[in-house]
Amino acid sequence: MDIGVIGTGNMGSMLIEALIETKAVTPAQFRITNRTPEKTAKLANKYPGIQVENIENTILESDLILLCVKPLEMHGILEKAGGAFRNEQCLVSITSPVTVGQLAAMVPCSCARAIPSITNRAAAGAVLLTFGSQCTSEWQEKVKTLFSKISTPVEVGQQITRVASDLVSCGPAFFSFLAQKMIEGAVRKTKIDSDTACILTAEMLIGLGELLKQQIYTLPALQEKVTVKGGITGEGLKVLEKGTDGLFEKLFEATHEKFKEDTDAVAGQFGTP
Repeated sequence: MDIGVIGTGNMGSMLIEALIETKAVTPAQFRITNRTPEKTAKLANKYPGIQVENIENTILESDLILLCVKPLEMHGILEKAGGAFRNEQCLVSITSPVTVGQLAAMVPCSCARAIPSITNRAAAGAVLLTFGSQCTSEWQEKVKTLFSKISTPVEVGQQITRVASDLVSCGPAFFSFLAQKMIEGAVRKTKIDSDTACILTAEMLIGLGELLKQQIYTLPALQEKVTVKGGITGEGLKVLEKGTDGLFEKLFEATHEKFKEDTDAVAGQFGTP
């Protein structure tokens, strides 16, 4: 299966790298295009065999096309190059504000959405999948199989796409921010240096991930296991409980407000299928 990638920014490049390095796809199976030639050249130099094309040829020469551009750029690309798609192909976007119905209104092929996470770079984490009503069962299976090489594919409906994306795709940035704040607080209040604090925190997060991955503990069970009644961990948790009261509700309100802004802008371009 030949795979076209339109857009080789952070996520487009990440998917290419992850799929190649897990040997799910060979470099020669990729056709890639980007408005900034330096980005495609960098990938082609890193993975000899990747073919750099213009948008039309990337579509024409591929079976599966990953559309990895910003939401407000998608309509213009499909309006200009949508005629290059064929019925037997599959178009997959990676952004939440554009629905599969909006894609399907512009191209004749199967359509799906796959929202990745930076964790997929390590062949871990989830990819959120949504399939259009006209997406064939054959393509649904192929898309699931492809992304299973670098993630745990999870199908989600439109109604929870944003919150699921907050947890899967934005979550690593949110938790990285919290971890960095923990490190900074430790450095400010104690004699530990930043490098040591970073190493210890990173190892803690890796260990935490392994405990969850191996299903040794659930999150509530883990917290209970570490917290000794009347102990130090409990005192720290009291501070966290007070400081985070309502915090994540506000976070989800903010992401959903931005999501509505983006979906309204996209609807002005696509309409609202």
